[in-house]
Amino acid sequence: MRRLGSVQRKMPCVFVTEVKEEPSTKREHQPFKVLATETISHKALDADIYSAIPTEKVDGTCCYVTTYKGQPYLWARLDRKPNKVAEKRFKNFLHSKQNSKEFFWNIEEDFKPVPECWIPAKEIEQLNGNPMPDENGHIPGWVPVEKNNKQYCWHSSVVNYEFEIALVLKHHSDDPGLLEISAVPLSDLLEQTLELIGTNINGNPYGLGSKKHPLHLLIPHGAFQVHRHHLGLCWPIPDTYMNSKPVIINMNLNKYEYAFDAKSLFNHFSKIDHQKFSRLNDIILSV
Repeated sequence: MRRLGSVQRKMPCVFVTEVKEEPSTKREHQPFKVLATETISHKALDADIYSAIPTEKVDGTCCYVTTYKGQPYLWARLDRKPNKVAEKRFKNFLHSKQNSKEFFWNIEEDFKPVPECWIPAKEIEQLNGNPMPDENGHIPGWVPVEKNNKQYCWHSSVVNYEFEIALVLKHHSDDPGLLEISAVPLSDLLEQTLELIGTNINGNPYGLGSKKHPLHLLIPHGAFQVHRHHLGLCWPIPDTYMNSKPVIINMNLNKYEYAFDAKSLFNHFSKIDHQKFSRLNDIILSV
């Protein structure tokens, strides 16, 4: 499949933002809104925003595909965060910040421990070989999604490491107006970032699956050209561009000559192979 981008850190708003003292429509109990002005930020201009192709912001959780134990693996986002003492010191600095001063981090002492397999995100600032925190005091990074790790059970539901495949939602290769759910080789996704969406991810704004039959999928970043809340528009909304397109299931597993776990999403999708649905949330998986 066509290689898209790799989003290794949070993307800043294209426009200069401002805080408005009224209840947020995105986060419950938040007494303010962060809205965009009509001024393009200097970071966007430096990145040649006028040559960029706008794409839909998919609302899930970020993942990354790279090698682990000698094979392509799905990695979950895990930012290394400061401990309580360092966080308090950092917040005090922000509240009394002067332009002439910089905050000093002690990377070895100020941050909570992370698993040994943790890796920092690419392209982040380094100092003396140590990854440095971003403006929020976090060090963006990744951990591999192990098959039996309950913390990442929804991540692991969309991959099969034995056959090195992943459940991916993308445009149909022959019909740009049609979406397709298929098993994609993880090797085709190497060094890409994707968004995990579904029943138990980030409030499930796309209405996928159910509590009894959860449904999760991966979407490559940049797959859907054309987020809303910085523009003052409601989110979530009933009909996103992505959620309004018909979708077909392409899940013929016979070539693998293997009995997939009866409860796996791969097996459920194979039972509705070649079926076409008018929209994503019309897909209902049953035992």
